[in-house]
Amino acid sequence: MLRTTVGCVGVEERDEDEGEEDLRDGGVPFFVNRGGLPVDEETWEQMWRHVARTHPNGEAIGTRTRGASDLPKIPTPSVPTYQPTTSIPQRLEAIQKYIRDLQYNHTGTQFFEIKKSRPLTALMDIAKEMIRESLPIKCLEAVILGIYLTNSLPGVERFPLSFKTQFSGNQFCHIVLGVHSGGRFGALGISRRMDLMFKPLEFRTLADLVQEFEGAYRGYWHTLRKVKIGQYVSHDPHSVEQIDWKHSILDVDKLTKEEMRRELERHTRDMRMKIGKAAPTSPTKDRKSNMGSPHRNPGSPMRRNSRIERRPSGEKKVLDPKSPPDMNGYQIRV
Repeated sequence: MLRTTVGCVGVEERDEDEGEEDLRDGGVPFFVNRGGLPVDEETWEQMWRHVARTHPNGEAIGTRTRGASDLPKIPTPSVPTYQPTTSIPQRLEAIQKYIRDLQYNHTGTQFFEIKKSRPLTALMDIAKEMIRESLPIKCLEAVILGIYLTNSLPGVERFPLSFKTQFSGNQFCHIVLGVHSGGRFGALGISRRMDLMFKPLEFRTLADLVQEFEGAYRGYWHTLRKVKIGQYVSHDPHSVEQIDWKHSILDVDKLTKEEMRRELERHTRDMRMKIGKAAPTSPTKDRKSNMGSPHRNPGSPMRRNSRIERRPSGEKKVLDPKSPPDMNGYQIRV
């Protein structure tokens, strides 16, 4: 029973390295809907066959649910809105409540395909679709949704935080969205277990936050094996950069508690260094139409900045104010 209720999304290492979505849930394989919404007939039937194989009541649960005509209407959660005086901790709690109100997806089929290698702007489009459809989600989807909902909070830095644990000979993986604001750390996310998702902004260091999750896992007889922490995620929803999912990979078995704390402090410094660095953004339509140089023939190659083209620092160019400008020597730096 613990294997099917405690384990969070599991990841095969090769899939994670390729940026593919997680393919195991609580030690049980699950499917990813790659055909978009509405769900096509093949994926729909595949989902119910999977439910019949994995649910304790087998095919009876599918037959009873699909044949019912009086199922209650599920309310659609509302995206949180704030007053100007609403504090950051209160806003994060409202975002977490919205994520939790969508509910955890127990169907065995993930409705939204999340490829970790996609640019941030594409993942934000998926987050908008999650809000529009209001379907149950899994932990990786909750991270993407959390990033989208906190983009308007410039004082809150976000980073992916994932855990690999072991229980009864099986490995399990789970991911949350770490948050940092006002000198304190916390987390947003979704899980079957209340203490494996939301953490309020009350942890002084990243090490304290990780230790909190480790203690929660111990309560379910899970042993923490690895911790993976990414870099801060850009607040620009049009950024074409990829999310850095695992800037630091910490092998808990090979590190003492003090070494673990030092590594987490080092990662915290690395994340702070990223703040203020400009992230690449997607050009608008107007910019795309004006990106070419008007003085360059279509067949001519693009010019590149080069040390060879630069004038030696000791050489000064003497200008004749009476002579007309030489347009042949005019260059546009791109």
